[in-house]
Amino acid sequence: MSETVVDREGRLLRAYTVENGTWRLPVTPRAVDPGYVAQLLAWEDRRFARHRGVDWLALVRASGQALAQGRIVSGGSTLTMQVARLLEHGPSGSLPAKIRQIRLALALERRLDKQEILALYLARAPFGGNVEGVRAASLSWFGHEPARLSPAEAALLVALPQAPESRRPDRFPEAARTARDRVLARAAARGLIDARSLAAARAAPVPRARIAFPMHAPHLADRLRSRDGARHATTLDGALQARLETLVSERARALGPGLSAALIVADHATGEILAEIGSADYLDTPRRGFVDMTRAPRSPGSLLKPLIYGLAFEAGIAHPETLIDDAPMRFGSYEPQNFDRRFHGTVSLRTALQMSLNIPAVALLEAVGPAQLMARMRRAGAQPVLPHGSGPPGLAIGLGGLGLSLSDLVTLYAGIARGGTPVRLSAQPGEAGAAPGPRLLSATAAWQVADVLAGVAPPPVAAPRRIAYKTGTSYGSRDAWAIGFDGAHVIGVWIGRADAAAVPGALGAHEAAPLLFEAFGRLGAPAVALPPPPGPVLTLATAELPPPLRRFRPRNAALAPAPGPEIAYPPDGARILLAPGPDAALLIRVRDGRPPYTWLVDGRPLDTRPFDRSASWTPQGPGFVSISVIDAAGAATRARVRLDMPVTQADPACAGALRPASCTR
Repeated sequence: MSETVVDREGRLLRAYTVENGTWRLPVTPRAVDPGYVAQLLAWEDRRFARHRGVDWLALVRASGQALAQGRIVSGGSTLTMQVARLLEHGPSGSLPAKIRQIRLALALERRLDKQEILALYLARAPFGGNVEGVRAASLSWFGHEPARLSPAEAALLVALPQAPESRRPDRFPEAARTARDRVLARAAARGLIDARSLAAARAAPVPRARIAFPMHAPHLADRLRSRDGARHATTLDGALQARLETLVSERARALGPGLSAALIVADHATGEILAEIGSADYLDTPRRGFVDMTRAPRSPGSLLKPLIYGLAFEAGIAHPETLIDDAPMRFGSYEPQNFDRRFHGTVSLRTALQMSLNIPAVALLEAVGPAQLMARMRRAGAQPVLPHGSGPPGLAIGLGGLGLSLSDLVTLYAGIARGGTPVRLSAQPGEAGAAPGPRLLSATAAWQVADVLAGVAPPPVAAPRRIAYKTGTSYGSRDAWAIGFDGAHVIGVWIGRADAAAVPGALGAHEAAPLLFEAFGRLGAPAVALPPPPGPVLTLATAELPPPLRRFRPRNAALAPAPGPEIAYPPDGARILLAPGPDAALLIRVRDGRPPYTWLVDGRPLDTRPFDRSASWTPQGPGFVSISVIDAAGAATRARVRLDMPVTQADPACAGALRPASCTR
């Protein structure tokens, strides 16, 4: 039998062909529409329930008709004899073949009951091409299971095994229709369908093409495959899986060529995985869709920050309203920078986590220790991968300097969602559930982290929904992440390239977060509120906190000299050809330094927005100019550039190699 993978309700997710490329899906008589079985017996073997494998009356009648007409008019084979022929893969027309079938049919009837014999026919009858069995045929020709069949569908499935190749609906639709209608006529004559049903069935179209077999959760199915014809049950919700596969595929195509995406949905109370999508399209080779990105270790970017904050809350050295300085800091030789290359001054830890600031996260990690962070991840069931030869984990792991899979990260966030209790996520029944061992976080710390993350504003395009979530972007924009949870579900999203190439401009907040919120919206159930505090929790303003918690001061960090401003454009010594016209403007930009900035051109200040890193200036004419910028600390830099304008040919005096100063360039 074909190996199958089914969802939590027994619905087919994926099937595999048997060794010769044939679709032969397991099926039982109880899983088939009774109307089909009734038409089958009326057409093939009316006395199936009474004979012992051979219908001698039918054989005598068929032999007499053949002798009288000089050709075979009707068959005398019972269903049991047809099963015998299917089992031995032999011919059916010769006398020796009939004798072998009779002997095997009698033996089958001695060993098996009628339902078992019928089950063999339902599983092995040929239906054209590489399709065997009524279940495979129903999926292939009608796109649904055989549990419910219309009279027209049932009649076609009765007719096909008699001549499976010459009646294939995709090749010989008229022959298929004619054979089907003969079966319908006999069903009506035997009282199985009434006249109205007969007319409707004859008017029904015959399918003109085969329908592809379901192939949902293909990466998970490949992992479960044992090549022994087994039926693999999963905890997946087949309908949800199909909806989210469509969503992920559409989003990946909209993002551009080469990009893929992965997604996991789990019930964090039970640990059961409800949907798992390893790539945007399993069969899309340019996107490397065959790579299961739910299991691939990638840099998590900022996704470990909530756990770092939770460890600090648990240790009692910090509180969501504790203040911290987001200022230049150096931890030994390590000098982290914020993603936006700016410093935000004194902020609360709540704000720092919601803004995903790097420097406060590193300061907290330095206090709780990288080894502690690694231990908690492993305690939750994650398997972090450090760079080869990197030695003991350092502070850089807090900003994505290690490898974790989407499955690992969803497991971590599921533990936070469960109030700090680790959970084992699995798509196999009986394997999910609470993980034994110590907690991931204290209940209070886990609730505080969730409360902070629930305050992060949703993406502008997202429907309002209160979700505790965090985004992340790895170095070089190779991975865009978003993971979130409500009171019932945890969902993780990854977007990037399976070949680990950079995706310029890709950010977790811009690409992954909208997909996360849309996935929550497609769960098909209303949002479940986050739980209340687990007990007495210190919920005070900063000024009301105990003095040690009002401000966090890193122990071993040193204030690092802030890098001075540097003019990013135009560079010093550049020669710039401006656009023609009186409104030709030049965009000037600065990097590093601390806002507010003051811009000067030849010593004259420009009217600009002081906290912007760029400004627009319209030159008065060609020549050399000196552009300067001064930051909040008084540090300054300068660039001297030459401005040229396009040559205007209207004045003949400007045509020569030597042009007077009045000529424009």
